[in-house]
Amino acid sequence: MGNAYEIYALRYATMSPRTPHLNFLVPDPHDTTAQDLDYFVWLIRGPGRDILVDTGFNAEEAKARARKLTLNPVDALAGFGVSADAVRDVIVTHLHYDHAGNLDRFPNARFHLQEREMSYATGRCMCNGMLRHPFSVEHVTQMVRHVYGERVTFHSGDGEIAPGITVHRVGGHSDGLQVVRVETARGPVVLASDAAHYYANLHRRSPFPIVYNVGDMAQGWETVERLAGHPDRFIPGHDPIVSEIYPRASDKVDAFALHLAPSRSFAK
Repeated sequence: MGNAYEIYALRYATMSPRTPHLNFLVPDPHDTTAQDLDYFVWLIRGPGRDILVDTGFNAEEAKARARKLTLNPVDALAGFGVSADAVRDVIVTHLHYDHAGNLDRFPNARFHLQEREMSYATGRCMCNGMLRHPFSVEHVTQMVRHVYGERVTFHSGDGEIAPGITVHRVGGHSDGLQVVRVETARGPVVLASDAAHYYANLHRRSPFPIVYNVGDMAQGWETVERLAGHPDRFIPGHDPIVSEIYPRASDKVDAFALHLAPSRSFAK
């Protein structure tokens, strides 16, 4: 394959305990327990470049939202041998606090964002506290500063970041949510981000409760499956199962190799 990349999921925080109604818009009434919520950023490597997907949050944001931060994801990158100064491209799947913090720590990066997400995060929907809650005004303002600094590439729908790496707007969870399709040696892998927080959101066709448009979310699941082409090649945004079924890739930080085959298959 001409453009085969490696992909690493770097886990930097967690939220526990959770109840089923926190993970599903309409939870199964028989469920009494729920999975923890893990937080990841994703590093795409090769040929000759490092591309970061999302930037996580910092200690200040973790304290404000009662999240357990293990390590700032920028520092996790350093533990993986990647300098923030050396990162030239950052794909921001959407502007929620856990995906778009630390934007000031990548001085040489260009940020890739759906134009629709910028409009959503700065438009009239932010007058509604429920829709506004997952955003941080500091993060959104920092992205606006990057826009004014001519450091943002806007995408409208589908876009190419590099040969073999594409973004695709699916919406649903946030109006401009985009997923990332990456060519690897095992075929295309789709970083679904919050199109599906958990494998079960997509498998059960049951939305995560933070949602802007349920119809777009349902359509997004179809898009993720089509882009991946196999049930083992989509990666949910927050599922602890990821760390259980993919090989550990570092002895310094929580990193998992998504370009390698999982130990358990979801194929029926």
